[in-house]
Amino acid sequence: MSESTDPASPADQIAAGYAFTGPALELGALLWDGACLPERQIRIPLSMLNRHGLVAGATGTGKTKTLQLIAEQLSAGGVPVFLADIKGDVSGISVPGTANEKTGERAKEVAQQWEGTGFPSEFYSLGGIGPGIPVRATVTAFGPVLMSKVLQLNQTQEQSLGLIFHYADTKGLELIDLKDLRAVVAFLVSDQGKAELKGIGGLSTVTAGVILRALTAFEQQGASEFFGEPEFDTGEFLRTAADGRGLVSVLELPAVQDKPQLFSTFLMWLLADLYGDLPEVGDLERPKLVFFFDEAHLLFNGASKAFLESITQTVRLIRSKGIGVFFVTQTPKDVPADVLAQLGNRVQHALRAFTPDDAKALKATVKTFPNSAYDLEELLTQLGTGEAVITVLSEKGAPTPVAATRLRAPQSLMGPIDAAALDAAVKSSLLYSRYAEPVDRESAYEKISAEQAAAEAAAEAAAAGAEAEKQAKEAAKAARSAPKPDPSLAQQVVGSGLFRSLARSIGTQLGREISRSLFGTAKRRR
Repeated sequence: MSESTDPASPADQIAAGYAFTGPALELGALLWDGACLPERQIRIPLSMLNRHGLVAGATGTGKTKTLQLIAEQLSAGGVPVFLADIKGDVSGISVPGTANEKTGERAKEVAQQWEGTGFPSEFYSLGGIGPGIPVRATVTAFGPVLMSKVLQLNQTQEQSLGLIFHYADTKGLELIDLKDLRAVVAFLVSDQGKAELKGIGGLSTVTAGVILRALTAFEQQGASEFFGEPEFDTGEFLRTAADGRGLVSVLELPAVQDKPQLFSTFLMWLLADLYGDLPEVGDLERPKLVFFFDEAHLLFNGASKAFLESITQTVRLIRSKGIGVFFVTQTPKDVPADVLAQLGNRVQHALRAFTPDDAKALKATVKTFPNSAYDLEELLTQLGTGEAVITVLSEKGAPTPVAATRLRAPQSLMGPIDAAALDAAVKSSLLYSRYAEPVDRESAYEKISAEQAAAEAAAEAAAAGAEAEKQAKEAAKAARSAPKPDPSLAQQVVGSGLFRSLARSIGTQLGREISRSLFGTAKRRR
């Protein structure tokens, strides 16, 4: 399959599929018959970045550098970018890269005019764990489906959690943090609370116990810090810098690498929140935001049917909001078929076939590509680092020919910046003062606690009244006509099922929890 000058040669036919007329990102040069052809450039139309994509490949094949390459060009084109930095090696996108022999050689091979360039960046962290502007969500905003995912509840328990959220919403009990949710769950299995959900199925004490235990385990993993206020406004990700370049939002996740269910589900909340807030815009010349979802397989592992349906619907519809989503994982089979079908742009790095399972995954990956002039099963095991098999959507929305590509080198630093520089970048951000300090205002926990305190005060008053009545009887038997203390109101309050159940179910435990969970000073809600 040597190269030919015939315009109908396979190499020319492939290259012709990437000759777009509008703005496009430059990915690299075509590989054909073992040679790199720098005059045949592989590109992706900027207008098609909201049609979603997949970046896949074995560990060490260059997926992170591909993300960096695409993010840089999006930023340069005025498109904001969101990157999940799980390994802690993407922060270098904020500073210029350093020229060296490897970058010079790669630039020459792919006809790239390489120049070290940094891009405007903001750094975030989940709940303030690790360096970054804290990103928090309220429990109410997170919702029962995503909460069920992180608590690893089964379908029945997930449905019960949905009832709990429904009750809290209708009764005006705001679920800001996890202690709010725990307080409402405890109340709904009390004598008085059981009646609240009776008409819509009720909440069993067994299911409530499972949810409460899951919440306790969740908090022990440090999750309390992710839920609360000020709640992060995901619209911050849509900003551009003063020079017109798109802002690169980097969510620093190394500090929570041991909580994969949490950070993957939290990323899904960010995406779902954007979907809920943005208006329909249809097809644009450039996306409003491109969202890179790294380690995507963690999102789908053990996911319930409802959760998968939610993801599929979000991915399918968010395109019309001007948002593009790229899932980053090892093989396409890590992504459910219904989601994979929505990913029009594909960058597939090398795969390994060391085991029977690897070989099966390789065959499955090949089947997900359109017809190819390459022997993909062989090619995908022979690609070098920084090389990939690519197919994207053309400006007309049709798949381009499959193209083996030697990718360009990122122009920013291919590695992390030092801790001091990262800390300085975070604290110099205008957003830091807005989100750094946590807030704990009145919500479901405080309302239930206040009612509990009122019940305890009423009980004390009733006891004092009864004692006074007894003493009065003993001291003045002759004064039978003297008025007696009227404890009727206190008795009514104490006798109510609400306060009896609250005292039994949540009294002592919540009294202890408040000293561990309350932090920060009161601020006005966003």
